[in-house]
Amino acid sequence: MGILSRLLKGTPKKQPVSVNDANFHAEVTRSELPVVLDFWGESCPPCKQLEPVIMALAAEFDGRVKVAECNVATAQKICARYNIMSTPTVLYIRGGEVVERVSGFRGSLYHREIIENELLVEA
Repeated sequence: MGILSRLLKGTPKKQPVSVNDANFHAEVTRSELPVVLDFWGESCPPCKQLEPVIMALAAEFDGRVKVAECNVATAQKICARYNIMSTPTVLYIRGGEVVERVSGFRGSLYHREIIENELLVEA
């Protein structure tokens, strides 16, 4: 999509994969692609602010990175496993291992740099 198209239509959006306790292993641990996993809460204003950033990242890195979201209310086991104490928290996972962790709201450039510098580099 050209720059003019983006200016007229806005940033392309793609729905992240929804992750919960039941599908976590299949969607994250066994993923062949690196994973960006956004932990969010229903009544969290910074989470709502981060949502369009996550959707834009899902569109931009489609096919190279799996972008997923996890509602903390429906995934207590995952939250305990990764010691999620606040929302939003974003984990960057490559080969089943967390390579970076970010808590709080950060803009798209910040997340894009982590993806390019931590997830898409040859290990």
